Amino acid sequence: MAVVGQGTPLRGTSGAVLQPAMVPHPREEQFSVLVVDDHPLLREAIAARLRSMGAGTVHEAASVAEARARALANGPCDLAILDLGLPDGSGLDLVTELRQLGWNRLVVLASSDDPYAVRSAFQAGAQAYLLKSASPAVVTDGVKRVLDGGVYADPTVAPLLATGTRVPGTDNTPRELSAREVEVLQLVADGQSNKEIGEALNLSALTVKSHLSRIGRKLGTGDRAQMVALAMRAGVIR
Repeated sequence: MAVVGQGTPLRGTSGAVLQPAMVPHPREEQFSVLVVDDHPLLREAIAARLRSMGAGTVHEAASVAEARARALANGPCDLAILDLGLPDGSGLDLVTELRQLGWNRLVVLASSDDPYAVRSAFQAGAQAYLLKSASPAVVTDGVKRVLDGGVYADPTVAPLLATGTRVPGTDNTPRELSAREVEVLQLVADGQSNKEIGEALNLSALTVKSHLSRIGRKLGTGDRAQMVALAMRAGVIR
């Protein structure tokens, strides 16, 4: 079967030449996902949107117990999207448990915009907090950001992170970050690897690592997601 390049005109069965913009693009690289919500219609809608974004395997669960069984049976997926209010337990506890099992990309999709719930989700290990009332574009942006290794907060709840709690024994505010450290942290939030950050800022990978170490000491955490969440709370990065 012939492979058509992205910029190569394609000739249809009638002989007419189709311009590149008219040729469907291939699906994005497939990823696996676990969707946890006790509302079947919402779960189905989320699964359909994820498939349209390139999800190849979509597991579904309606409770903490089902999600735990899926996680233990199949191992970590590339992404998990879960509600906080589940019939047999707390979604926050499930976030913590999945993190401990090696799940690195966790998105909370909840009804509540309560500041405590938002902060607790990030502290439990989530990389994104989205509202069920969000537009499809916001949900898509959030999922893409997390798949790229970044952190995302629904624009409606992002200001609530400014009231975030502190880590005991640390100043835990980004006010002492240098301009360069803020640049590095913003690129981390955008999902860039150390190598990509170095290329963007013309720094060596070792220098980027040193910047991240200093940022971690100032913020009291070495976890990239937590560092980004703290900076987002203070409005230092977007």
